[in-house]
Amino acid sequence: MSRPTKHAPERGDARTRLLEAARDIVRTKGFAATTVDDLCKAAGVTKGAFFHHFKSKDALGVAAANFWTEATGAFFEGAPYHAPSDPFERVLAYIAFRHAMISDDIPEFTCLVGTLAQEVHATAPEIRDAAGASIFGHAETLEADIAAAIEARGIDPDGWTPKSLARHFQTVIQGGFILAKAGNDPELAREALDHLDRYVRCLFGALAVAHSGGAR
Repeated sequence: MSRPTKHAPERGDARTRLLEAARDIVRTKGFAATTVDDLCKAAGVTKGAFFHHFKSKDALGVAAANFWTEATGAFFEGAPYHAPSDPFERVLAYIAFRHAMISDDIPEFTCLVGTLAQEVHATAPEIRDAAGASIFGHAETLEADIAAAIEARGIDPDGWTPKSLARHFQTVIQGGFILAKAGNDPELAREALDHLDRYVRCLFGALAVAHSGGAR
């Protein structure tokens, strides 16, 4: 859900370095293809250190999802899209912020917990649940601004709620990541965010309002 902050192997304790390694390697190779040896090599630790901190690779997967949730939670809490006084502008600013996060390095901008949920939803329920809590928890952070925008714009939602729209944001974002991977093209993720921007403007009757980042 955010770009990783890479640390040199000598920084931090062994557990943190393993979690950072999982964050980066799983987004590149997938969970199944990531081995304990891969994680230990990237983190600069021994297998003994790995199993001191995690009883299994699945336990590492749960911890990595929770580590991602904590780190991205702080990242998004301090992000600039919260600045506009108008709640509708904050909603649009969130979409623009997610758009700006998309780089040409696909593993760098894709989502660890989205990758985990797709891969292990039927085989590792504890990892799936930790990943799901992260995705749905992030969606919940958008609900207050959406609700305030509905009130400020005098919108009468027909069959949708702040919660359902916040979840739809995540549907588009995670789907954009999948398309970028499938097509090996980051532009597909950007395109998905562009369509989300237009969709939200239509919902709020503001399609003619110029986008803060320019027309797309």
